[in-house]
Amino acid sequence: MAMPRRRHHDHRWQIPAVNAYAAAVASLVFVAFVGSSFYYSLTLPDPNRTGGALQHIVNGRKGSGGGGGGGDSYKPPRLLKNAPDQQSEFEKAVASYQSFSVPNGGGKSLHNLWGSKIAKNFYGCSNSSHKFLTAGKNTHANRYLMIATSGGLNQQRTGITDAVVVARMLNATLVVPKLDQKSFWKDASDFSQIFDVNWFISFLSKDVKIVKELPQVGGKVIGPYTMRVPRKCTQRCYQNRVSPVLSKKHVVRLTKFDYRLANKLETDLQKLRCRVNYHALKFTTPIFEMGEKLISRMRSKGKHFIALHLRFEPDMLAFSGCYYGGGDKERKELGAIRKRWKTLHTSNPDKERRHGKCPLSPEEVGLMLRALGFGSDVYLYVASGEVYGGEETLAPLKALFPNFYSKETLASKGELAPFSSFSSRMAALDFIVCDGSDVFVTNNNGNMARMLAGRRRYFEHKRTIRPNAKKLYSLFLNRANMTWDAFSSKVRTYQRGFMGEPMEVRPGRGEFHENPSTCICERTQAKATPDSTYRGRYVGIENTKVRENKIIDEPPDDADDELDLTDADYVDYELMEKGLSNGTESEDDPFIKSEEPELEEIFSD
Repeated sequence: MAMPRRRHHDHRWQIPAVNAYAAAVASLVFVAFVGSSFYYSLTLPDPNRTGGALQHIVNGRKGSGGGGGGGDSYKPPRLLKNAPDQQSEFEKAVASYQSFSVPNGGGKSLHNLWGSKIAKNFYGCSNSSHKFLTAGKNTHANRYLMIATSGGLNQQRTGITDAVVVARMLNATLVVPKLDQKSFWKDASDFSQIFDVNWFISFLSKDVKIVKELPQVGGKVIGPYTMRVPRKCTQRCYQNRVSPVLSKKHVVRLTKFDYRLANKLETDLQKLRCRVNYHALKFTTPIFEMGEKLISRMRSKGKHFIALHLRFEPDMLAFSGCYYGGGDKERKELGAIRKRWKTLHTSNPDKERRHGKCPLSPEEVGLMLRALGFGSDVYLYVASGEVYGGEETLAPLKALFPNFYSKETLASKGELAPFSSFSSRMAALDFIVCDGSDVFVTNNNGNMARMLAGRRRYFEHKRTIRPNAKKLYSLFLNRANMTWDAFSSKVRTYQRGFMGEPMEVRPGRGEFHENPSTCICERTQAKATPDSTYRGRYVGIENTKVRENKIIDEPPDDADDELDLTDADYVDYELMEKGLSNGTESEDDPFIKSEEPELEEIFSD
């Protein structure tokens, strides 16, 4: 049975024939009544949105952003629901949700909200060892490596970083990578329009030789031999598969170059990864200055601010197979999008949530932050694409944190004009603000979340909150039977180990770009001497006695870890209509490992 529709109070009034004055008064009353009815129809929650448990402020009063007292709370209304035989496990729990008063103040908190007390004991360390040969001694003549990146800005960033390391392993000269200009993003920006290409080349000059273009031989440019390597290709894998071809063909172009390098490498190569990602890749001056301007405007509003990377786009939700309680309307809309992928299995929303694969909804993010101790007076910067459900979906988050900003609200259209037509440049602005925030929060485990988590660990272990989705799933499911104090206590317990504290993740665990443990050292003396090698906004410290991780054993040559496909950030509908082609490379190429259509290549951030 379909869920009942929200009533909009469209009452029809019969206005009797009276004198002109009375008629005018009656008309004004009618307009006022209809206007107020329309207003409340917008502000009251939609019964169809049962999973979101939309809430509204009742006599809201600002609380303490650092974990202050109570103040008035807001409560959700009684929720209408689907027939019992049509309810999911998630929906059944939310349907019984009766009374859940959320305080405006932050209340108790698990940690120092805005930073770690022990962060000062750790620092980024990425200098090479004395055994690491210079580029001049390591690079062989007539060996050139080219790569074609894929995906969104942050996925391309992983490819660029790993390409430098691969060029080093192959004793090759790297040609400045070409950015993905053909995907859904359709961003025509080249490398030099996003990153400072001269800085990139000069900073890495001692490690890898890099050129902007292939040199001419006999007045002609040698065409590259195109091939592809498997995911998580190890150093031995590159030596066996690519090096012989490079010796013969002299120029090799590796396609779809994202996550094509093993997660575990020897220490000097891991440190090179860090030098590339955290020091060599600098945004161009216009992008950097606009990003800093946005940070400055957020800081002018309050002492601290949170940056939230919110992923709740329709295509991404459809791809994930998750369900958020929107009833038949949600199932129909997301199901229609999902049908475009013929290879996707039948979705099991409850299973996806149990496994922690569903991004938190905006409301769930807000409740998590409040439970951790952030009050309603906190300033929130939100980096997001299209949000499924629009303002209705965002309403609970805005009610919890009314100081809600984005780059579009902080800057004028004129200021954003040089960037607004280019998705990667807009993504770069969000990256800068999120990186510069006091606290970074994400509702997902996409590329941007991973890259920023690793970067913030490397630079001072700035507070980074990532939801423990598996644990929080059961908590949100059962909150109908909890008081706020019990709920918030469990949130704080479950989030231990997901707050960006030093050493909370075991070295070598997860993606290296997310947990660059090889490049994080612990001070053994009170004060360290800054290393002058690294200039710019961040300063690396290398001259302290440290405890470093030892070389990590390499995985098998055929390692091909499965990626979390919830990295989705957009859909390339043209690709889907073509049946998810694997690309233009020859099927007879012996160096291309047979792979299933890579759905994650359609999605990225």
